[in-house]
Amino acid sequence: MGRKVTVATCALNQWALDFEGNLQRILKTATGVGIIITSRTPSCIRSKSWLPFWNLRSLRTSSVTWECPRKLRPATDIALCCSQTGACVPSLHRPVMHRNVRYNCRVIFLNRRVLLIRPKMALANEGNYRELRWFTPWSRSRQTEEYFLPRMIQDVTKQETVPFGDAVLATRDTCIGSEICEELWTPHSPHVHMGLDGVEIFTNASGSHHVLRKAHARVDLVTMATTKNGGIYLLANQKGCDGDRLYYDGCALIAMNGHIFAQGSQFSLNDVEVLTATLDLEDVRSYRAEISSRNLAASKVSPYPRVKVDFALSCHEDLLEPPSEPIEWKYHSPAEEISLGPACWLWDFLRRSRQAGFLLPLSGGVDSAATACLVYSMCHQVCEAVKHGRGRYLLPAVWWFSDQEVLADVRTIVDQLSYTPQDPRDLCGRVLTTCYMASENSSQETCDRARELAQQIGSHHIGLHIDPAVKAVVGIFSLVTGKRPLFAVHGGSSRENLALQNVQARLRMVVAYLFAQLSLWARGARGGLLVLGSANVDESLLGYLTKYDCSSADINPIGGISKTDLKAFVQFCMERFQLPALQGILAAPATAELEPLTDGKVSQTDEEDMGMTYAELSIYGRLRKIAKAGPYSMFCRLLTMWKDVCPPRQVADRVRHFFSKYSMNRHKMTTLTPAYHAESYSPDDNRFDLRPFLYHTSWPWQFRCIEDAVSWAHVAFLVGGVRRRRWLWECPGRPCLQTRSQ
Repeated sequence: MGRKVTVATCALNQWALDFEGNLQRILKTATGVGIIITSRTPSCIRSKSWLPFWNLRSLRTSSVTWECPRKLRPATDIALCCSQTGACVPSLHRPVMHRNVRYNCRVIFLNRRVLLIRPKMALANEGNYRELRWFTPWSRSRQTEEYFLPRMIQDVTKQETVPFGDAVLATRDTCIGSEICEELWTPHSPHVHMGLDGVEIFTNASGSHHVLRKAHARVDLVTMATTKNGGIYLLANQKGCDGDRLYYDGCALIAMNGHIFAQGSQFSLNDVEVLTATLDLEDVRSYRAEISSRNLAASKVSPYPRVKVDFALSCHEDLLEPPSEPIEWKYHSPAEEISLGPACWLWDFLRRSRQAGFLLPLSGGVDSAATACLVYSMCHQVCEAVKHGRGRYLLPAVWWFSDQEVLADVRTIVDQLSYTPQDPRDLCGRVLTTCYMASENSSQETCDRARELAQQIGSHHIGLHIDPAVKAVVGIFSLVTGKRPLFAVHGGSSRENLALQNVQARLRMVVAYLFAQLSLWARGARGGLLVLGSANVDESLLGYLTKYDCSSADINPIGGISKTDLKAFVQFCMERFQLPALQGILAAPATAELEPLTDGKVSQTDEEDMGMTYAELSIYGRLRKIAKAGPYSMFCRLLTMWKDVCPPRQVADRVRHFFSKYSMNRHKMTTLTPAYHAESYSPDDNRFDLRPFLYHTSWPWQFRCIEDAVSWAHVAFLVGGVRRRRWLWECPGRPCLQTRSQ
């Protein structure tokens, strides 16, 4: 006879320090499922937002965070009492003080009783995460201690102490183990040893943020975990922006024996999502019995402490209940990820900041057009969510609990209680104001492209000239100094030329904020607008932007996306949303339009100004941040990578040019607009790239090593048994170093 169990996992859009809101979202998963006849409760409830409470640096936070589990228990008791076949053992994430040490823990409970407090054993402490700043990892593998519960919990559970440490749960019919987030990614993941010790169901409450092309790694980790060792794996994941640069993309899943049985949405505006699957424990046991190498290892493994639970996940009347079937995982393309992830991030920021919309300086180029498309994509998703979210509805194995929250948020933002968004263009006209700020250096082509795109997405568009402000500022300088700076084409120096460009860029920022604060007031509407930045990750890496110019904004949805990916995204939007204006934007060369025109045409291009292409910049960024390459290391890597493209002398010159610009402009990273984190080579040193921002810009030792390598590099190899020495290039002043045979 089979042992069918119905398990569930979920994704919640939690928000740091929103105690009551976080509690209500958790209650929806418990009470909402408990009412249904099929009666499924989530097996893991992840609230990563409770983690940053320790930023308060106050031990009193621990008392506050116990309040939510205390309120949650009665509702969970009802849900589980209604279900004898539903998933067992809900759990919460929270900080716990044990022997005056702070631990990041899962509190696992059932029917008003705490079963186990399981501290995290591997903390994320790189990139965007600093868990070691707040918590200590539990280092005593397979050991537990007694933990004295707070009195407020003792009154509810009638328990004085509970097990605290690395243990598993033994129910009447199976064994359940727990991993926490980072532990899945470590070389020695707990699920390996747990599985060898007989654990059949693994639960992981994760807070894994979205990065382009990352979903494959997450899915592969789970499927491979159950392929090698067998078992059922339930991955819950945070969703939403959590008030930060990161976006947690949900994408919860249920896997068994190397196959996926339930997939959650990777991007969704719904705050609560629950996945369910009915699986047979006998499938796990028969799968494992056939792997002799696993069984040999299992016979030698050290046992885990077991917490006995008088509860069964399966029941005798399950013969006719059909088990879930495996599904094929559906991945988004990178362009689709961009259209969904940053758009959801924008929505979270907009509704939680309680602003009335966005203001975007729209230049007619790819970057600002991509930002406008993200807002338009957000409007599309909002309309779809409202259309399908007028209650709770069921898709195969996936529940969304919307309760019209999206509709309520829209009405609050647009300040119309009877408004129901149906057309994305109409909604975009209410929440997005675009502004083309022309100067005497702006071309008519970019003005037309910006206006045409604004018309097609429906934004409220403003066209204005900043020349009077530019002349006024430059006039003040001339009045004080008696000198008037000129552009290079008019005989000015490079310093004058750069200063005149920067004045225009900075004034655009001032004008943008003025209109963001007052444009709705001028139209007789309430509220203010969030200013959107549109500097991509490659420009930020090189510092190809003016400090405190129109790239300075409230938030930047494309600040972590490369120019290459942005172009692919714009192409995707042109086809997906039928926006023909984007075709001309894609075909036009990227330009800042800060220098005088030549015969009415643009004479300045970004790549010419930078001295490198955007494609090269992406390569430099990945080598610099991901490969941790300095000048000499990057030169060595590029010698091989570009051996068929350019000679070593050019490679050396390009590396020197990049590092000179990079180090010269590194200080600009300290003032970057908070941007959506989409690339692992982001140069944002506010939290991600913690490198110095003051470098020796001439890199004397590193550049000398490169020059020495260029001067003496050669390759010796054998061809047909004849020794042949080929000098790759001629060293200046040494005419003997030429290609020759001997």
